[in-house]
Order: sequence, then structure tokens, then C-alpha cells
Amino acid sequence: MSSQGYSDAERAAIYRVIRERRDMRHFSGGSVAPDVLMRLLQAAHQAPSVGLMQPWRFIRITQPGLREQLHALVEEERVRTAHALAERSDDFMQLKVEGLLDCAELLVAALPDGREAHVFGRRTLPEMDLASLACAIQNLWLAARAEGLGLGWVSMFEPQGVAELLAMPAGARPVALLCLGPVNEFYAQPMLVEQGWAQVQPLDSMLYTDRWGEHT
Repeated sequence: MSSQGYSDAERAAIYRVIRERRDMRHFSGGSVAPDVLMRLLQAAHQAPSVGLMQPWRFIRITQPGLREQLHALVEEERVRTAHALAERSDDFMQLKVEGLLDCAELLVAALPDGREAHVFGRRTLPEMDLASLACAIQNLWLAARAEGLGLGWVSMFEPQGVAELLAMPAGARPVALLCLGPVNEFYAQPMLVEQGWAQVQPLDSMLYTDRWGEHT
């Protein structure tokens, strides 16, 4: 082991939180203590970002009416998604796809305006701002699991509608509605696996050597 590595127990804890992280949809109400919420947001803020642009912005939703309006936007998109799924629409409508009205905290993760000014690392891959925000969300997710809190990423909404509702400036873009809070239990497997919607694919089917499609 490298001299810069962690202890066996510390490494085990890191791999465990990665393995047991779940995209949660079922919450038990309750609350998130202010100091815990700040620890989670600090973890998100410590994420890597291309060119150190730190393109994450988080909006904490505290008004019940605003939460209900966001829920209505999600519900509208849920129905549209069901129609787009055609033969699987009935099965889809049976899935619980969000927990906006049940979670203790609701955060909106967004990209700011003015991102075009950041060229470092983005000249040929401008989407790296989105990748950087995703890293921040993952940090938040893992930290939440370590704190015993569930987090669910909801992407089922029309971005312009959410942007207008939250008075975002032109060019800013909402990416995720993050449901956060206590849960009665974590899913033993991803919820979509438990519900028979999808199956986890093995790593070896996605790992190539030297050329696309070539396996060791």
C-alpha cells in the first residue's frame, strides 16, 4: 500500500459508502440539523472542477408553496415521460420517481450564467461544467449516506419552467432537484432493480483495452 494511503478501516468505510449509496425516493420526514446540512454542502463544495471554475450553485427551498410548485412541474414531466415510454408507460406510472413533498430538505442544483467565460478545459468539451457539477452532487450524496441520510436526484422537469420559477438569470440552468432527509431504510439494491424496471450491468461489459469494444 502507498504511504499516502488510508488505514484498512478508513478505506473500508470509503468503499462501503460508495457501495451503499442509493438514489432514494422514500423519505420519513423529520429534519436535517443545520450543522449537518452545512457539512454536506461543504463536501459538495470540495468537489473537483475543470479549470477550478466551481460551476455549482445550490438553492435551498424553504417555502412550502414553492416546493409544491416544483412538485407540480415534476408531475407534469412524469406524465409526458410516461407517454414517451409507450408500451412501458403503465409500469412507469407505478414507480415512485420523486420524494419532493416528503423529504426534509429540498435543494436545487444548478449551473450559473456566464459559463462561456471559462475556457480552461472546456474549449473542446464545454459540457465539463456539467461534469463538475455532477462531481459536487456525488460528494453531497456520499456524505449524506455517511450521515445516515437519504438523497434522491430528480431530473424529471422542464428546465425553463424551474428556472423561471426560481428567478434564475438568463443562461443559468437547473440540473437537479435534490431530495434530502431521513429515511426508514436504504434500498438493498437500486430501487429500479428492486422494482424490476432495469438491471445493473457488469463492469466487464463496459471495460475495454486499447480499442473500443476490445476486452482483455
